[in-house]
Amino acid sequence: MRNMEWYRVFYWTAKLGSLTHAARKLNITQPAVSHTLKHLEESLGSPLFIRTTKGVTMTGDGEALYHFVEQAIQFIELGEKQLGSRQELLSGEVRIGASDTICKYFLLPYLEKFHGQYPGIHIRITNRTTPETIELLKAGEIDFGVVHMPADDPALHFQQVARQQDILVGGSKYAALAEAPFQAGGLSGLPLLLLERGPSTRAYLDDYARTQGVTLRPEFELGSVDLLVRFAQSGFGLTFVVKDYVREELASGALVEIPLEPRIPERHIGIATRRQLPLGQASRRLLEMMLPR
Repeated sequence: MRNMEWYRVFYWTAKLGSLTHAARKLNITQPAVSHTLKHLEESLGSPLFIRTTKGVTMTGDGEALYHFVEQAIQFIELGEKQLGSRQELLSGEVRIGASDTICKYFLLPYLEKFHGQYPGIHIRITNRTTPETIELLKAGEIDFGVVHMPADDPALHFQQVARQQDILVGGSKYAALAEAPFQAGGLSGLPLLLLERGPSTRAYLDDYARTQGVTLRPEFELGSVDLLVRFAQSGFGLTFVVKDYVREELASGALVEIPLEPRIPERHIGIATRRQLPLGQASRRLLEMMLPR
């Protein structure tokens, strides 16, 4: 591939029909234009222009070459315009990895705000557990992940963006348990509803139970937080859930909180990005919205 700048000089000389006008357009000297065209003609082994007192005209070979160079220059200019639009957030794409629960209870308000401000940006969300989201990020299939903390991987950077407090809740039939702190050592004697094994949330709760000398043995294992809440409201048992996710149900009395002693340690939602790999403008802007002020 010859020097791309040679073809740019050729293009503007052919388009404007003048070495002087091409030099002015490219902000270089006329001798520089003439010198560049000489190099290009020598490298291709064919004259491209006929010099006249009024300027230059293309030879047959020059016209044949111009047909292709013109398309190439136009594609480059189109690419530059497209890149400019992406930088101005008029177009582009953001690829996010997050669980269903994080999407519904944390991410959705930010996505609504972002889409309202930048409707030309396409948003693609891949719903996976935190461990799966981390693997997608490392494989380059998403731009960033919104994950449950704690999480760790040497290839990634994690930044906390929101606090979460897990609590134990049940339907109104368990209201008597809410009257006094419940010792966590007695959890094994309760009818428990838990997420299936795999998500980081289940692992976090299992770890908490082990610190209290308890192994959690659920009567039901379900695939989503929404199902856990629905089953708990129906009286099937007690479940763990982030308090912010069920404030309406607690306020209405559809669920009651059973205060645990000691309470489950606070955890966080975090943003995971790849180290030493810059994000695109659209992704950076969305992250700025989510970062605590």
